[in-house]
Amino acid sequence: MYLIQTPRLRLRELTDSDSDAAFTLALVNDPSFHQFIGDRGVRTLENARSYIEQGPRAMYRTHGFGMYRVELQDGTPVGQCGLIRRDGLDDVDIGFAFLPTYRGCGYAFEAASAVMDWGKQILCLERIVAIVSPENQDSIRLLEKLGLRYERDITLPGDDKPILLMGWQAQED
Repeated sequence: MYLIQTPRLRLRELTDSDSDAAFTLALVNDPSFHQFIGDRGVRTLENARSYIEQGPRAMYRTHGFGMYRVELQDGTPVGQCGLIRRDGLDDVDIGFAFLPTYRGCGYAFEAASAVMDWGKQILCLERIVAIVSPENQDSIRLLEKLGLRYERDITLPGDDKPILLMGWQAQED
């Protein structure tokens, strides 16, 4: 079942299927993922299944949302996008990562815009934040296009590298 659909994309929960595990393995081992998000230590299909189970699937059960598989209308996986709860942040965080072949096609903006709308309209979130490496100018521009603005530099628990906190806040009536 698809949670969100756009003209070109479908978003659904990740499963422990071979397809989702292989896709996740490729995504989290992309050099840009390592550079801007981090090395998750996922090196095998079994690692990828555990990563999905302990990350996105656990978040679906706990919070009712998480990272979703983003695929073209024909089922081709292109990335992940979703909302997560992260240690060290008070607010729900939007995240996204796309395979290199599908960057620069507008898919990240299309998926993230739909996720933002879903968070605002369906989940009734009044604030959504994002964390981003200061070197990741493409993601910063995308977050700004989504309406998030730089708030401050932060360091998450267990990390020593400062990152940018960007946020969107619902307007008071």
